[in-house]
Amino acid sequence: MYKRREYVELYEKDLAKWALLRNVNTVVKHSTLLPGDYVWLDLKSGGEFEVSVGAVVKLCDSGQIQVLDDEGNEHWISPQNATNIKPMHPTSIHGVEDMIRLGDLNEAGILRNLLIRYTEKLIYTNCGGRTYTGSILVAVNPYQLLPIYTADQIRLYTNKKIGEMPPHIFAIADNCYFNMQRNNRDQCCIISGESGAGKTESTKLILQFLAAISGQHSWIEQQVLEANPILEAFGNAKTIRNDNSSRFGKYIDIHFNKRGAIEGAKIEQYLLEKSRVCRQAHDERNYHVFYCMLKGMTPEEKKRLGLSRASDYTYLTMGTCTVCDGRDDLKEYSNIRSAMKVLMFTDKENWEIYKLLATILHMGNLRYEARTYDNLDACEVVRSPHLTTTATLLEVDGKDLMNCLTSRTLITRGETVSTPLSMEQALDVRDAFVKGIYGRLFVWIVEKINAAIYKPTSSQPKALRRSIGLLDIFGFENFTVNSFEQLCINFANENLQQFFVRHVFKLEQEEYNLENINWQHIEFTDNQDALDMIAIKPMNIISLIDEESRFPRGTDTTMLNKLNFQHKLNTYYIPPKNNHETQFGIQHFAGVVYYETRGFLEKNRDTLYGDIIQLVHSSKNKFIKQIFQADVAMGAETRKRSPTLSSQFKRSLELLMRTLSVCQPFFVRCIKPNEHKKPMLFDRELCVRQLRYSGMMETIRIRRAGYPIRYTFVEFVDRYRVLMPGVKPAYKQEDLRGTCQRIAEAVLGRDDDWQMGKTKIFLKDHHDMLLEIERDKAITDKVILIQKVVRGFKDRSNFLKMKKSAVLIQKTWRGYQCRKNYGAMRAGFSRLQALVRSRKLCASYHVARQRITGFQGRCRGFLVRRAFRHRLWAVITIQAHTRGMIARRLYRRLQGEYRRRLEAEKMRLAEETKLRNQMSAKRAKAEAERKHQERLAQLATEDAEREKKEKQEARRKKEMVEQMEKARLEPVNDSDMVDKMFGFLGTTASFRDRRDRPPLASR
Repeated sequence: MYKRREYVELYEKDLAKWALLRNVNTVVKHSTLLPGDYVWLDLKSGGEFEVSVGAVVKLCDSGQIQVLDDEGNEHWISPQNATNIKPMHPTSIHGVEDMIRLGDLNEAGILRNLLIRYTEKLIYTNCGGRTYTGSILVAVNPYQLLPIYTADQIRLYTNKKIGEMPPHIFAIADNCYFNMQRNNRDQCCIISGESGAGKTESTKLILQFLAAISGQHSWIEQQVLEANPILEAFGNAKTIRNDNSSRFGKYIDIHFNKRGAIEGAKIEQYLLEKSRVCRQAHDERNYHVFYCMLKGMTPEEKKRLGLSRASDYTYLTMGTCTVCDGRDDLKEYSNIRSAMKVLMFTDKENWEIYKLLATILHMGNLRYEARTYDNLDACEVVRSPHLTTTATLLEVDGKDLMNCLTSRTLITRGETVSTPLSMEQALDVRDAFVKGIYGRLFVWIVEKINAAIYKPTSSQPKALRRSIGLLDIFGFENFTVNSFEQLCINFANENLQQFFVRHVFKLEQEEYNLENINWQHIEFTDNQDALDMIAIKPMNIISLIDEESRFPRGTDTTMLNKLNFQHKLNTYYIPPKNNHETQFGIQHFAGVVYYETRGFLEKNRDTLYGDIIQLVHSSKNKFIKQIFQADVAMGAETRKRSPTLSSQFKRSLELLMRTLSVCQPFFVRCIKPNEHKKPMLFDRELCVRQLRYSGMMETIRIRRAGYPIRYTFVEFVDRYRVLMPGVKPAYKQEDLRGTCQRIAEAVLGRDDDWQMGKTKIFLKDHHDMLLEIERDKAITDKVILIQKVVRGFKDRSNFLKMKKSAVLIQKTWRGYQCRKNYGAMRAGFSRLQALVRSRKLCASYHVARQRITGFQGRCRGFLVRRAFRHRLWAVITIQAHTRGMIARRLYRRLQGEYRRRLEAEKMRLAEETKLRNQMSAKRAKAEAERKHQERLAQLATEDAEREKKEKQEARRKKEMVEQMEKARLEPVNDSDMVDKMFGFLGTTASFRDRRDRPPLASR
């Protein structure tokens, strides 16, 4: 038996031999399985999208085998069920970067390869490597930020062929850019997948890469990049499947000049989902811009528009979800405003946009009351601040607005008749008006962006400028209730699938047959019949819907009856089960979708009542009249004959497919790993369904069996003639086919792995890589020879210049040295002279200094003695004055005491005389003496208190003097000094107040 290592060696030598060995071992391998071997386990659950799962053998005991599958489930395989396991090819164990290298070329092998890489956070996988018929990259949405989109990664993938580096979206972008310059042909990158698979993010990453490598980093590149935040804000919303779901399609055509620098771009938008403005499903949001606006506006701006919180508006709460995890509405609002500045939106235009958005929110909050008028169902708008604000923002009369929303004007036989609307009809009119405003506003924004970034250069020939187109269009949709929008979206996806099939399968096989290339024909799934039924053959579904939309009495029921009558025998059409059902089904390439026909015709007509157009025409708001300009200019009868939405979309799609058909395509197949938007969660059945309906299996098989690289004989000779010396240019060749064959045999060898056709040579991926490597070597050798000759000439010229310069330098250097030595000698003599002079000056200085010092001493002695005598006189004078002052003060105090005692004695005698008349002389004298002693005691107390106050005053003055002395010794800054010296002028603040105060004359 062969071991695992021998399997790998056999596979590398001969894939067919290994496949034969695997088939032989399928029966006998189970008895020799060892723990650690990898196998395929067929669970046979019977599910439509169930495939074999990878597993590793854990135990082999008693004939039973225990395996652990990729999902972590254990299984016991009995000998009776031994056919349920098959050996796994080595390439499927650890995964490969290019799926055409898988040994297990089936859905299980492809799925496990994606699973292995996804768990290792390798979300990109190639499908067919580098090919000129359209490179294919499979991208699995990681639902998390990965550090693989930095500037270093951009530099790493620049100028690299697909296959040289691990698979990456940058590799696709780089090859788009490389092939555009190499082949001088327009390129396109078609990014497809279900909603939530990551198409929008892939588009932004390709734009980021192209802007980085174009080299100019100009203003126009910045404008192209800044268009994304605006388009996402007005065209993307949170859905159940995707937090940033594109609700419109766009084709970004990026123009490059002959140097490869971006010189402009143009954006085409397709089928905006206008109904989302009025209603959303549960757990979904309206367009991002509404929530960003309410989060980011200042209170003053909200007040001017009468806005509050998102939870206060009906149009924003129908999905019971006003917050989206992972999105910062405040930050996004800032990004929107900055992007609008870059794209030349004026402040006035921004304000007008926000006025219309606020108008939509206020109109959504209008309330109606049912009424009866002349036995007819009618209604009226309940007066509220929202109605007044709506009229103010639209700059129309409030009464006209109410009439427009509650009645309809009909012109019959020249007479104008106003018919009231029921509440249900009035709500439909309101919603239609709102959808009309938002849809036309979105178209105006796209046109404004194009005016900034699209620079048509009619004077520049087409040969000097090329383009790369990026198609980011809505993914295939299949909801619980599917309406007209889903039909258009899925119709677009059918066209893209047919484009993919045509390029990958049909054109490939047709070209092999035309060139007589030996290869095995591969059957593939073609959706052409479904596309014929929907929009191509006579009496197709789109034409029948259009036809019924133009009939005045056409209804959704009559339309469904015509569809059933015309297509009931078509295998791709599923009619209703009974006459009461209002839905039909279509077998799309991605599965059966049932469409609810209610509202089909109204949505397809996409027209506004004349009353709404007349209201807009009467508005004083120039901006809303501008976005409704085409409707206002169009008459009522003309509006009735205007193209339907489906016919417009069909024409736009036809133009898009014609544009894509002349481009060299690259395909990015985005895969959604789960429905829960969670990282590292891989839903096998969901991924199998996406892989199966995208035709990935057939793609890998045809790529593996085919020849993805092909050149015309002229192209091959001109490109690779450097590999054989003496080969002339193609225009001088007589036998181009023979020359191509000689070059290919010399480089690739004689085998059947490459083939010669009638006009082209067909190669495998590795052949082209080998040819490019050899060509680079040959050109490098020639370049080295040319460089050697040029460098020799330059070196000889430089040597002669250096010799002449050396002589000049030597002469100059010798002169410099002589001048330098002379200068040194001269400086020495100058220093010696200066030293002698300085010594003489020092001696004379010392003599003069001694004399001056003696004179200064005598002068200072005289001044000190004079100052001493003056101070002595001053001290004596102060002492004399002080003693006099003290003596006079003492005299005045004694004199006062004497006077008080004399007065007291006089009072004693007077009282004694007075009392003698009342009592005896002895008692009168004693009483008078007693009172006299009391007065003396009182006088003594007053003297003691006075003396105490004088001591306190003396102590206070002493402390004041000490504080003043202390303050004098403390350092004083300038401001304190000014305040102390000029404190009477007041503080600086008071001076400032007086300065600012007006004069009396002016008060």
